[in-house]
Amino acid sequence: VVYEQEGVYIHSSCGKNDDQDSLIQGVLRVIEKENEVIVDWRPLDDTLDTSNILCAGKDSSSVVEWTQTPKEKCSRGPDRPSSYEAEWDMVTTVSFKKKHHSNGDVTAHANGESKWSFLFSLTDLKSIKQNKEGMGWSYLVFCLKDDVKLPALHFHHGDSKLLIKCLEKHVVLNESPQDKRVLLVNSQNKSLSQSFENLFDEPSYGLLQKLKKDPYTVTMGRFSKVTNYIFDSFRLSDTSTQRRPPSEMADFLNDAIPGLKINQQEEPGFEVITRIDLGKQPEVSRREPLSAEEWAKNMDSEGRILDVDYVKRLIFKGGLCHTLRKEAWKFLLGYFPWNSTKEERANLQKRKTDEYFRMKLQWKSVSEEQEKRNSRLRDYRSLIEKDVNRTDRTNKFYEGEDNPGLILLHDILMTYCMYDFDLGYVQGMSDLLSPVLYVMENEVDAFWCFVSYMDQMHQNFEEQMQGMKTQLIQLSTLLRLLDSGFCSYLESQDSGYLYFCFRWLLIRFKREFSFQDILRLWEVMWTELPCQNFHLLLCCAILESEKQQIMDKHYGFNEILKHINELSMKIDVEYILCKAEAISMQMMNCKELPQAVSEILGIESSSVTPDSDTGEDESGAVLSCAPSLYQSISPPVIAANGTRDSSQQMPDTQSLTPA
Repeated sequence: VVYEQEGVYIHSSCGKNDDQDSLIQGVLRVIEKENEVIVDWRPLDDTLDTSNILCAGKDSSSVVEWTQTPKEKCSRGPDRPSSYEAEWDMVTTVSFKKKHHSNGDVTAHANGESKWSFLFSLTDLKSIKQNKEGMGWSYLVFCLKDDVKLPALHFHHGDSKLLIKCLEKHVVLNESPQDKRVLLVNSQNKSLSQSFENLFDEPSYGLLQKLKKDPYTVTMGRFSKVTNYIFDSFRLSDTSTQRRPPSEMADFLNDAIPGLKINQQEEPGFEVITRIDLGKQPEVSRREPLSAEEWAKNMDSEGRILDVDYVKRLIFKGGLCHTLRKEAWKFLLGYFPWNSTKEERANLQKRKTDEYFRMKLQWKSVSEEQEKRNSRLRDYRSLIEKDVNRTDRTNKFYEGEDNPGLILLHDILMTYCMYDFDLGYVQGMSDLLSPVLYVMENEVDAFWCFVSYMDQMHQNFEEQMQGMKTQLIQLSTLLRLLDSGFCSYLESQDSGYLYFCFRWLLIRFKREFSFQDILRLWEVMWTELPCQNFHLLLCCAILESEKQQIMDKHYGFNEILKHINELSMKIDVEYILCKAEAISMQMMNCKELPQAVSEILGIESSSVTPDSDTGEDESGAVLSCAPSLYQSISPPVIAANGTRDSSQQMPDTQSLTPA
């Protein structure tokens, strides 16, 4: 309880007669809970039993209904639509229960004076109306969203100023230009509010408290979508600016995620990126997917891949036909060694099958009594069951009730908790497993491929989020080299931290592209061509594609965030792959590439004399992957605009390596 005031009355007369108002004395409290801040008023006669608390419920007709809640926290009713994004929603304390009222009257509970008790979350507060100064007792009227007004609260003992000061710690209050007595709760524009609807139902203060307590879990599902709530928590109530200086913002955000420093000051080990002319981006084309016939031609009689680099180049340039994915993904993810024979792979699968079911038996054999004494396993299971039921349910492989695909998804994730109990399960991991299981159609193979994928992604899901911090810093470095002007613009709009890219990096664009496009994108990234951290160049490619609209329309912080979120499922995967590859070539061809960028892309420095056959440039930079990327590839290609030209050959190596 951060605020408590006795002697706060409701004047209960409803104007039905001329009698004096009936005064109901009560206690007003502001309560900070784990994930929310609520305002609670109840008569003094009420007990502390939370089952007596009545929640203010909103319905489509904007009529208040007082509904008794059986639990301290009310969950949303069946009216709340479920969606693919719902797994990252929060539960609000305000119950939603539709009840139509023809005359707009407020229905009352029959439990004596308790019918006046109410509570609401600050997320539902729209405005506060104050009394005129010198006009009797100080009073406040809370207006919720949809213009639902609660009974006026009269402060007979003291005034309401202390309450206003308390609320201002959690929400930004501004005087209404039409009526100075009305304090409006500052919020983002209407279109952005609609964009966030059903995604986030807790106040920014609660988010920050949870962020400090458990930074990963909170950040997992909400950070990239609700960055504006973070900023609103820090912004001043000065309507002329509504934001703090960038240097102060850096300090605040660094407190929220310790160790994250982007652009505001130099990161240790990173050099300051000055403006460098990278030259024109080269034209890049893509080829058709690798066929089963081409795959078979590159395998000897014992099942070994003859030219691993060549196969990887083919996959990078065109991806795989779907019939090949079940086999090829095992190599790309590291489950199968590239130099293994068919017999060696069969023996490996046999050993891995035994190992998998031993681990599966560990959690399958835990009794209910045992699980009662194992809170971590209990929490893992609960979170997995919740997420599995909401993962890719529009995909035929997972749709419908009692789908075997969902059972496999659940069992693999539970078994992974046994494989890596320290990490266990974190929201988002089901997103990474779903496409793998879809392709493998086999529980054991999907598990071990998922294990290999998680080896790459592990740092993203660790509590300290070190992987995410590093990637955001690296992305900022690359983007600054690519377009320092755009970076400066983002910084001027409080967007220099690139938090809107958080979801892209966290689950490798899983929610930005269609399911089939993700299969293509992931297999291309798994080749580890044409350089390290190619996924960061994909981010750069998307941002560069959207730069003109963002800058030409002078998008501010909210508009940038909304625009980036609405790109989901609208990005052309082939175009972005072409553009990202062109950016990689553009950077690799740069003779004055900063050391920080060289390290991010894995371009080693060398003092060896340049040699066109080794792929070195005049400055001695070794292009780790690019020189061999296009050798011996000459099938038909698909240009960035989607047209196909059977006569067009891939550019030769000389035209793609530095002069």
